[in-house]
Amino acid sequence: MTEIESPHIGSPRILVLKVQPGTPPFRIVEIDGQVVGEARAVTDVLEAAAAFGITVHDLDDPDVVRWVGGDKFTWMPH
Repeated sequence: MTEIESPHIGSPRILVLKVQPGTPPFRIVEIDGQVVGEARAVTDVLEAAAAFGITVHDLDDPDVVRWVGGDKFTWMPH
């Protein structure tokens, strides 16, 4: 298999980590490998992305956003 035929494994610019306990619970957001803030809702993720000049068209696109410990609907600890 050549490099061109190998599967694409990329790292998205936006990483949303698992829900952290708090009042209210939150998720840490990283952009380009740096922590940029906390998100309490999906809109916070979109606002953080916009602040870094990233337009997100599809929150389910793993090339754009990686959700750790849940998806875009997971905002409460398990």
